[in-house]
Amino acid sequence: MSGTVHEFARDRRGAVGAPGGDAMPEVAPAAQVGVIYNPRSHRNRGRDLLSDMAPHIHLAQPGKKAQLPAALERFKDRGIELLVVNGGDGTVRDVLTAGHDIFGDDWPVVAILPKGKTNALAVDLEAPGDWSLQGAIDAFRNGRRIRRRPILIAPQDDFAQPMMGFILGAGAFTTGIAAGQDAHRFGAFNSLAVAVTTLWGVIQSLLGTDRNPWRRGVEMELLLGESGAPMEHSGQGDPGRRQILIASTLERFPAGLKPFGSLKKGLKLAVMDRPVRHILLLLPLILAGWSPSMLRRKGLHQVSVPWFDLSLGDRFIVDGEAYPAGRYRIEQGPELEFVAP
Repeated sequence: MSGTVHEFARDRRGAVGAPGGDAMPEVAPAAQVGVIYNPRSHRNRGRDLLSDMAPHIHLAQPGKKAQLPAALERFKDRGIELLVVNGGDGTVRDVLTAGHDIFGDDWPVVAILPKGKTNALAVDLEAPGDWSLQGAIDAFRNGRRIRRRPILIAPQDDFAQPMMGFILGAGAFTTGIAAGQDAHRFGAFNSLAVAVTTLWGVIQSLLGTDRNPWRRGVEMELLLGESGAPMEHSGQGDPGRRQILIASTLERFPAGLKPFGSLKKGLKLAVMDRPVRHILLLLPLILAGWSPSMLRRKGLHQVSVPWFDLSLGDRFIVDGEAYPAGRYRIEQGPELEFVAP
């Protein structure tokens, strides 16, 4: 696959090609558009790129993540105003991470065409599942704008590049991602996959022993905000371990889940110390937004913080990809402006 940016002339009919064989829209000369197209995304597989492209639409099809920075640098040099990401949550994560050093706090407007197995960001932005490039450009001109700040994850133990994404999870969340891959193999995607995986996790946590990966949790230390105060522990289970952690800046989630209760804005954390069985039986209510004060005493914490420091004894997940154990600073990245219908 090519890692370059292509510019194509119009054909003699004035029509232009698009990923998947759709007609590429005509674009006003002032509207410079950059498209990152991931042919490996679930809904892009087997769909080829046609060769006719409008002269103000710049296409990159990086074959490897290492090729993304060069593609985004070319987009920046061309002064793109709209960056279209054609792929799933993992593609969005890779684009944001690669673009962190290139765009800094001055990103173009972003549109998401949800083509992956999971598209949680698209759910939050209310992007239609069949959204096209034409629809994204129309929304750039006439649609709504939604502002979100991704999570910025900075390693503290080495000089590795910071990552950016929208959902971070550890403990049973990591186990759930593996279960989600099984759900995909059986044909469940997006909200259905989330619902199936959540149900299976509850069953395992209810019926499993403390050796069950859904129940045993992970060694974890959480230091919150400016004070650096440790997150309280209910005393349920080992005080040095937590069963699950989820952090996100999204405000709407697949399957209508509300893992952070009534909290919506900013960087949010949901942490369970140990899966107390009678709390697990209440999980459908909790995930629907029910959040009485007694939950914290039972070991379920839902908080909003400006940032936190996280030390983990096992790997964690950012938008579907695993990263190694270690020490990390978790905060909000730059404010991005997304287009929505």
